[in-house]
Amino acid sequence: MPGLVHVVDDDASFRTAVERRLKLAGYEVATYSSAQDLLERLPDGDGPGCILLDVQIPGLSGPQLQSHLAGLGSTLPIVFVTGYADTATTVRAIKAGAEDFLTKPVSSEQLLDALARALIRQQADHIQRTKLSLLQMRLKSLTPRERQVFELIVRGKINKQIAHELGTAERTVKAHRHQVMEKMQVQSLAELVSMAERLGVLDPEAKRTG
Repeated sequence: MPGLVHVVDDDASFRTAVERRLKLAGYEVATYSSAQDLLERLPDGDGPGCILLDVQIPGLSGPQLQSHLAGLGSTLPIVFVTGYADTATTVRAIKAGAEDFLTKPVSSEQLLDALARALIRQQADHIQRTKLSLLQMRLKSLTPRERQVFELIVRGKINKQIAHELGTAERTVKAHRHQVMEKMQVQSLAELVSMAERLGVLDPEAKRTG
């Protein structure tokens, strides 16, 4: 899978060797000698890409850069590569979302496999974010009253109960319910509940305890 790999390492010979390997494999490559160098040319992450990041680099360390990028909202997956691996650092990096943690010297096969996995995950995450954005747009299209009806429907309330709770006629609730289903583009209550959970409108336990 082609993409842009951002190589962050203070070892110039390593950067050169990796750049050559990756370009032969069909990747575009951008290299940086420090975390600050990357931050000054911060990748937008719009296209397929990932970061190949050393642990011990001048200024911000690799894990510190990982944390900083997360705070900036970066969606680029990170593959760590280091000559000084230790269990604690590896565990922290993986828990913080790193795709992989490789130890130098790393074979071309290991490197390319890790980058391919990172790019596949990035693509999957992008698809999920796009779907969620679409659902959020549909939710925003609801009127305030339709939003109230929506939230009560997914909590298992029937029309009669919703009408009583909102102080309106049952036929009015039926009309709002129809609009909710149309605007959210669903055909069943199960679909609507699933959508509500994905949007964070409904706790997964709420439909059983509400």
